[in-house]
Amino acid sequence: MILHESYTLANGVEIPRLGLGTWFIDDAVAAQAVRDAVAIGYRNIDTAQAYGNERGVGEGVRTCGVPREELFVSTKLAAEIKDYDAAVAAIDGSLATMGLGYVDLMLIHSPQPWSDFRGGDYAEGNREAWRALEDAYAAGKLRAIGVSNFTRPDLENILDACTVAPQVNQLLVHAGNTPAELLDYCAAQNILVQAYSPIAHGAILGNAEVAAMAAKYGVGVPQLCIRYTLQLGTQSLPKTGNPEHMRANAQVDFEISADDMAALKNLEHTDYGEHSFFPVYSGK
Repeated sequence: MILHESYTLANGVEIPRLGLGTWFIDDAVAAQAVRDAVAIGYRNIDTAQAYGNERGVGEGVRTCGVPREELFVSTKLAAEIKDYDAAVAAIDGSLATMGLGYVDLMLIHSPQPWSDFRGGDYAEGNREAWRALEDAYAAGKLRAIGVSNFTRPDLENILDACTVAPQVNQLLVHAGNTPAELLDYCAAQNILVQAYSPIAHGAILGNAEVAAMAAKYGVGVPQLCIRYTLQLGTQSLPKTGNPEHMRANAQVDFEISADDMAALKNLEHTDYGEHSFFPVYSGK
């Protein structure tokens, strides 16, 4: 069962292959969402400072009835933080807000602030933020460190200056948006890619081609899309607060054929409808 499977990061830390994303889950209900997910079998929970629900996620982790060491909890440094001192304070702030003694993985949320996504040059700021993550990692506050939304030049900027290489790059990856060259580069650098929005933030549910393929396997479109990201070798992070969807999202123990994988890789589906204004979808 997928909930029992894991990858091993470059530093030897294990991370479950399927996780729960919590973007858009309100802080007031995040704790229950985490408890529901853990009861179903999830052991990988992802949040971020920008989501505004770290407090609730931390409460859910502390009250779910499963020992802390059996859970993998991730959060992200706000994209706007591009200096060392602010990053140090924010890392400690997340630990305090979540009420956890350590976080399993912390990422720089974006190489640019959201207001200038894919815009200006923040190379030095990213190196400073990374240095703060390295220090927190050395201090045992973080078990693994990484980045999110980083392109190859962004990664090279860190790799050229770091003492600890990023172990993860969390990217927008789904059928219809497969950044093959970046995936290959990350693999060559032993950086695990986490696929966020594997169901294209719901936008792909109306795609007739994908729906027909899912029907052929006797699964729903979300299950097909999650399975696709897993077969790419990424760690999948579908987001939902609905326990029924959590259960369905974990029912992905089937194999997509090579021909169908190729078709999904070549698919172009980047219309995110009402959510297109978000920088991660618009690219700006």
